[in-house]
Amino acid sequence: MDTAQWHSRLAGGHWFSHLPGSFQHSLLAHARQRQLEAGQYLFKRGDPPCGLYAVLDGSLRISAVNEQGKEALLSLVEPPYWFGEICLFDGLPRTHDACAVGPCTLLQVPQQALLNILDETPRYWRDLALLMSQKLRLSFIGLEQLSLMPASVRLAHRLLMIVEGYGDNEHSRRVLQLPQEDLAAMLSLSRQTANALLKDLQAQGVVRLGYGEIEVLDLQRLREAAHT
Repeated sequence: MDTAQWHSRLAGGHWFSHLPGSFQHSLLAHARQRQLEAGQYLFKRGDPPCGLYAVLDGSLRISAVNEQGKEALLSLVEPPYWFGEICLFDGLPRTHDACAVGPCTLLQVPQQALLNILDETPRYWRDLALLMSQKLRLSFIGLEQLSLMPASVRLAHRLLMIVEGYGDNEHSRRVLQLPQEDLAAMLSLSRQTANALLKDLQAQGVVRLGYGEIEVLDLQRLREAAHT
C-alpha cells in the first residue's frame, strides 16, 4: 500500500480530511505501515512514546488491566481512527494498552519525525490539539452519562458513537463487529444487563443482533434512544 492508498483510506475521517494539505502530505511522507496479528499488542501502559497512529484496517482494543487482571475496556477503534497524540504533548509513557482484535494494519508516524514536523511548522500543533480535545469532550460526556443517565441511554449512545467512529467518521457504519461482552465492559454493565437492553432495541426494530455483531437498522431511532 502506497501513500495514495493511505490517503484514500484516511480521507473518510473528519480530522484528517480537514487538515491542511501540506500537513496531510507531511504525515504520510514520514509514515510507515505496521501489521499486527490477532492478540498482538501495539503498546502497553507505561511504554515510552512511539508516535501517532491511524487504523487502516481491522480494529484495536484500547484498555487497561489492573493487578488482579480485571480489564477496563475504553473503546474499540477502527478505520480511519487516529490515536496516540497524548504522549506527543506531554512526552510521558502510554496511558493504556492497545491490542489488535484480529489482523490489523496501522500507519505510524514516529514520535521524533512528528516533532520535527511540528518544529518546522508550529501552527500544526493546533490540529493535534483538536484531535485530543475531541476525545476529551467525549470522555466528559461519558462521565456525565455514567452519573446521570440510565443504562439504556448510555448503551444507545455508545452504539451511536461507535457507528459514527467516535465523531470522526464521515460515513456511518451499520454493522459493528462488537461482542456483547465488550459493549458491556465499555459501559461498566453486566453482560446480562447489556443483553437485555440490546434485545429491547432489537424488539423495537432499532438493531439486529448476530453472533459477535450488532447491525443498526434504524439510525434515527437509535439517536432518539441515545437522547441526541
